[in-house]
Amino acid sequence: MKLKLSSPQDCVADFTYNFFWQHRGTKLNPTDTIPSQCGTSYSYEDVVEALKNGEDVHIKGDVGKRLGSSLGVALVYFGGSGRELPEVGSIIVDGNAGSYLGMSMLSGAIYVKGEVEEPVGNVIQVKSDLDGYKKFVSITWLLHHIEEIERGYILEPNEFKEDELLLKDGILRSTLAARCRRAAKVHVKGDVGISAGILMRKGLVLVDGNAGMNAAALLSGGKVVILGDAAEFLGVEMRKGLVFVKGNCKGFVGAKITGGRIICRRTKPVPPVKEKALEKEDLALLAEFGLSGMITLNYGRYEV
Repeated sequence: MKLKLSSPQDCVADFTYNFFWQHRGTKLNPTDTIPSQCGTSYSYEDVVEALKNGEDVHIKGDVGKRLGSSLGVALVYFGGSGRELPEVGSIIVDGNAGSYLGMSMLSGAIYVKGEVEEPVGNVIQVKSDLDGYKKFVSITWLLHHIEEIERGYILEPNEFKEDELLLKDGILRSTLAARCRRAAKVHVKGDVGISAGILMRKGLVLVDGNAGMNAAALLSGGKVVILGDAAEFLGVEMRKGLVFVKGNCKGFVGAKITGGRIICRRTKPVPPVKEKALEKEDLALLAEFGLSGMITLNYGRYEV
């Protein structure tokens, strides 16, 4: 599939159609024609279906925000399994790309000839097999298939070392490790954007810096550890797993959670979440990250 855009458009190849289940077509209808096309009249749905069928999508011109959002996900809302689509096509852009490229992306690849605006989504730049293009793949896909990755595929300064993916490039990423189903570790030497660890089932996300809103949203297993501060709605709609924040948390901790536990500085959680006494395993976790003695009195355990 080929299309040319005369101006940047948001949500191209967005498998969620900008979270269709929330706005029900008021923001974007899948059957709407993507504006600013030159000589074609593809709809948002046409592009997504082409990619699902393994077809590459070539875009000439700049694209806007949320390119390839949830690329490669068989979304449950649309009758899928929630898992990775193995044969999804690639997106190839002869131009620049706006922010939030590859939000919650799971498989496939995005190639961009120009620049990519930060923050990005759940992506990492890797060695490209197309001359003149930057190649981005899903971090979750990388964690799921790390044994298949050849030496030099992950570009410096990032590296896979001692069974963990080290992200050291300073790029701000949102939805980091979204939908991870493997007991893998991602260590971020810096900050993360929104929704770090969203929908994880297994694994560990360790953030040396701060986290944006909705960290560990919909967490269904695994562990998210934030050594800096966390913005609002930590653990929103969490189901299983563990979240630990060493620094400060803003409001609405634990909103709508149904399971799992949150360890953080003592706060007022959103009911029905309640503060409970720290247990032995919680104290061991605090000690692992340099907190012991009287300092632990500043921390609480929050769960339903």
